[in-house]
Amino acid sequence: MRIDYHTHHARCGHAVGELEEYVLRGIEIGLQQIGLSDHMPLLHVDPATYYPEMAMPMEELPRYVEECFQLKEKYQSQIDVRVGMEADYIEGYEDAIERIIQAYPWDYVIGSVHFLGEWDVTDFRQTHQWEGKDRLAVYQQYYDAVEQAVRTGFYDYIGHIDVIKRFGFPPPAEQAAEVRALEWSALNTVKAHDLAIELNASGLRMPCEEMFPSRDMLEICYKLGIPLTIGSDAHQPERLGQYLDQARALLHEIGYTQLATFQARRRMLVPFQI
Repeated sequence: MRIDYHTHHARCGHAVGELEEYVLRGIEIGLQQIGLSDHMPLLHVDPATYYPEMAMPMEELPRYVEECFQLKEKYQSQIDVRVGMEADYIEGYEDAIERIIQAYPWDYVIGSVHFLGEWDVTDFRQTHQWEGKDRLAVYQQYYDAVEQAVRTGFYDYIGHIDVIKRFGFPPPAEQAAEVRALEWSALNTVKAHDLAIELNASGLRMPCEEMFPSRDMLEICYKLGIPLTIGSDAHQPERLGQYLDQARALLHEIGYTQLATFQARRRMLVPFQI
């Protein structure tokens, strides 16, 4: 089974390529399933005054869903299109997030933490916000948000669970045990709530030069029996499937033989080969 469940498109403002271009690229590279999973509109900041090009405008959301289902039908004989959304967890905005999730017939919803308050820790334009911060305290805040996201029950799997490492601002080496404890706690919460996580290969092209999550966290996932799916987090059609051969090989090396897929909010495990 060749799948890619994490993709972004022109509507979000910081990706290029139309939805149909991704579907056609998926057919070209031999995917059996492609997940369309653009960003949920911003809820807690004013798009007009915040950093530009962060997510699709709210008025585009129904058009996005409609186009996804049109493509699902149009290409059903060539590729299985799964309709999803990457829905940021924002503390204090749970009701608004839930309303969006409940409003549409998703195949899956990715729960991701990008924001700590109004700071998007995944935005290259905002790395200056690390200056003067207690890095362990930031990691604690981030993983607390991840656990809160899991407990909401809104999501089918957690995206790039250790993306806090993206730009290479780890806590000091002497605090490695504390970071490890935060990772263990987050994964135990994922397991307790029967969620999956993704192996997001895009970290290989980021300053951290490592997939999300790390091999150490993947080995914990395997020990705990947490299901995994995979995604390229492509923001350009030509990056669809990027590094996923390496992702599958790593999972196989650790011991995984199946990947999680999703349809109508139901999780199914399918075998994969490297």
